[in-house]
Amino acid sequence: MQFDKPATTNPIDQLKVVGKPIHRLDGELKTTGRAMYAYEWHDKDVSYVYGYPIGAAIAKGKVKSIDASAAKKAPGVLTVVTTLDVGDLKKGKFNTAKLFGGSEIQHYHQAVAVVVAKTFEQARSAAALIKVDYEEQPGIFDLQAAMASAEKPDDSQEPDTAVGDFEAAFEAAPVTLSETYSTPDQSHSMMEPNASIAAWDGDALTVWTSSQMIDWWRTDLATTLGIDKEKIHLMSPFIGGGFGGKLFLRSDAVLAAFAAKAVGRPVKVALPRPFIANNTTHRPATIQRIRIGAERDGKITAIAHESWSGDLPGGGPETAVNQTRLLYAGANRMTAMRLATLDLPEGNAMRAPGEAPGLMALEIAIDEMAVKVGMDPIQFRIVNDTQVDPEKPERPFSHRDLIGCLERGSKAFGWDRRGAPGTRREGQWLVGMGVGAALRNNLVMPSGARVKLDKEGVVTVETDMTDIGTGSYTIIAQTAAEMLGVGIDKVAVQLGDSRFPVSAGSGGQFGANSATSGVYAACVKLREAVACKLGFDSEDVVFENGQVRSGNRSVPLAQAAADEGLVGEDTIKWGDLTKTHQQSTFGAHFVEVGVDVSTGETRIRRMLAVCAAGRILNPITARSQVIGAMTMGAGGALSEELAIDTRRGFFVNHDLAGYEVPVHADIPHQEVIFMDETDPMSSPMKAKGIGELGLCGVSAAIANAIYNATGIRVRHYPITLDKLIGELPDVA
Repeated sequence: MQFDKPATTNPIDQLKVVGKPIHRLDGELKTTGRAMYAYEWHDKDVSYVYGYPIGAAIAKGKVKSIDASAAKKAPGVLTVVTTLDVGDLKKGKFNTAKLFGGSEIQHYHQAVAVVVAKTFEQARSAAALIKVDYEEQPGIFDLQAAMASAEKPDDSQEPDTAVGDFEAAFEAAPVTLSETYSTPDQSHSMMEPNASIAAWDGDALTVWTSSQMIDWWRTDLATTLGIDKEKIHLMSPFIGGGFGGKLFLRSDAVLAAFAAKAVGRPVKVALPRPFIANNTTHRPATIQRIRIGAERDGKITAIAHESWSGDLPGGGPETAVNQTRLLYAGANRMTAMRLATLDLPEGNAMRAPGEAPGLMALEIAIDEMAVKVGMDPIQFRIVNDTQVDPEKPERPFSHRDLIGCLERGSKAFGWDRRGAPGTRREGQWLVGMGVGAALRNNLVMPSGARVKLDKEGVVTVETDMTDIGTGSYTIIAQTAAEMLGVGIDKVAVQLGDSRFPVSAGSGGQFGANSATSGVYAACVKLREAVACKLGFDSEDVVFENGQVRSGNRSVPLAQAAADEGLVGEDTIKWGDLTKTHQQSTFGAHFVEVGVDVSTGETRIRRMLAVCAAGRILNPITARSQVIGAMTMGAGGALSEELAIDTRRGFFVNHDLAGYEVPVHADIPHQEVIFMDETDPMSSPMKAKGIGELGLCGVSAAIANAIYNATGIRVRHYPITLDKLIGELPDVA
């Protein structure tokens, strides 16, 4: 199905199942422990063995030799496979750094060997006996020091944009701001580590893994192993979180495949927690310079956003300027990104790449400008709203209600009770409110599905779409139920299997909208097959309550299947609507904090998100996504930072004891409001993504609330107490 015209009225608009607050269909499996995650897959008749990875102890250089003799003699050890044993391997399309193979070391904890033993403990113990001789080379590990050598990225990244004459307009503006902000390296820190089980049957490989993107992984694994893609069967039906850290093939799958080949038995490999930070990808640090010029009435006349980030050779920038190109009006504007070469582990996508760190800076700068012009921060944002792409005024937004989000949120949150900075005190606590606008582009991807109807009237959906905790099983079932006129109890959903049609996968906030649109397309095919089988005109047939009706004639849906069943399969493909209309999602985040006058400790007291993201397919699963994102934003604001050893080139705090993510005690009452809207230009579902919008702007709202509480402006994340305590005595 080609989606190249705005959606008109279709069966989804009935909203008998879609849009209803249906609890997750996989919830019982997960809460009772019956959902098998990658490392847990087992067959009672199969004897699994265990692989334990060894990571490079240097950040840059070469492996001269590996002595595995002692490890091979250790109890229970079956074999050791080293990077020198397999030699140089082809790198997959989506990996900047190689995962395994050859002597070159590109970053710390790059996999250099895997020990295979009868038990996990035996493999781990023997791994300590491996001796690796390195030829170490000097590396670059400090973004601040590397800024001078940073270069303009490849043109495909759209590194620079310019409209009007920013420099002249900024110079002429009566009110200006020029400040630098920074965000640190951050780790995905999902609950489930990267883990895989590999088993060979002749030259065919089966992999149970934890992957957000089945087809991407399968393709790159085939490239790395040098085998036909069709020889690989990859399964990932349940995933314990990903946040972008499982978008691309990781070393656990590669190591498991080589280990299983070597021992002739299925091998389990899970990356230890320290490997999550250094062996996999992370959100790279940024240094951002923002300049804004405005009239005294608050109208922005000039806005510029420049960002510096770093990555390994061949990598790309953290696109932290993207939202500034779209969020606020202003006739004269420029954005630029510069990329430094760093020899740290690979920087890549982490929930809302680009917008999340970019808004951490921009939305503080917008608050600072509101103070400078003497306006309420919400009113300043409203004054500078735009209904067209500011860089391409001929292209309007398909639907944009940022003002509605701000106004509804301010009323619900009690914004009128917000006082001047440093004036509201409750005992030991200075109390303040902050706001941050949210923008995340509405991305879509081609997505396929197969829908089957059997003689019992049961509808089965098959697609390699994944569920990383987002509710994919549920919203896909709702889509099929709505399209075929059955209850959700009559729908079975099978996901995460490379034998199924290739879907959008989970990432970039494109999963829900794209995958359900693919199911919609497949259901249209099945509806046509049913109508044809029953002798109905497919143009006026109605599917309702398990019946198929046309005119005065009504037939049970199951009757159309007969004994042989019916199948509909299709892929949603996207036209050029994004060329004529900018498609984005919008929101507003409100936060109230308390800051201890003696210690500088910040506690979040209340949070509210108001989201405008098209049709909400399921308010329960959507709310879950948003409150999870809000929690992630709290971590980004107050605690999350990968600390770099700039001499040795690695992340020091590479476990959950040192890398501090929010826990239950850190998160207070959270509310989520969804604006009642649809966007026919987005998809036949008239929906958009929501999972990343819930993160965008949260950290800045917290920073702005801290300013309102204390009068102290912090521009460098995370906002730890040491950045506040020096100025608190004066405030207190």
